[in-house]
Amino acid sequence: MIDAVLWDFGGVFTASPIEGLRTYGAQLGVDGDRLFELMFGPYGADTDHPWHRVERGEETLDVALQAALDAVQAAGVEGFDPAAVFTILGSGHAAAREAVVQTVRELKAGGIRHAIVTNNLQEMADSWRALIPVDELFDTVVDSSVEGVRKPNPAIYRLALDRLGVDADRAAFLDDIESNVEGARAVGIHGIVVGADPAPALGELAALIAAG
Repeated sequence: MIDAVLWDFGGVFTASPIEGLRTYGAQLGVDGDRLFELMFGPYGADTDHPWHRVERGEETLDVALQAALDAVQAAGVEGFDPAAVFTILGSGHAAAREAVVQTVRELKAGGIRHAIVTNNLQEMADSWRALIPVDELFDTVVDSSVEGVRKPNPAIYRLALDRLGVDADRAAFLDDIESNVEGARAVGIHGIVVGADPAPALGELAALIAAG
């Protein structure tokens, strides 16, 4: 039985900015995945990379963007504009996916508890929280920039489970980044990867809940 659902925010409740970065990479003549790696480091690990430090609240966004600029320039990519990247990242917070919000409402009405587990930036806290009624929908928010730990570190999932008071095998987690989902699965949580269209993932969640 599923007693709680843990949700990523960007790429689940909103469109992912990653596609915008891929488009920007194409404009610069570099593969989008390569640009992502240059900017954000080994995203499937929790390291001392400048962007990871920002997501843990240990560094400012300006420092991370400068580090990204240095890395991109060192790789021989011309025309990279950190300000444009910040705009792309913010564009992912342009509108909420109502179908996902409605799913949370319906499951909450049925007694299931909910948490946001997000790798985020202190500089963007107001923008993402303004898109959905966070306090109404969620029992807790685990924001990497506040807690000092980021996905896929197992500690962030355990923190969410502790706050919800549920065991890992009675919780599900949805995220658009596979390595984050694998991190949740590693601690025993049912993991679901969300694609560009969230409908299949929501269907998978509904089936998982129904099976219990």
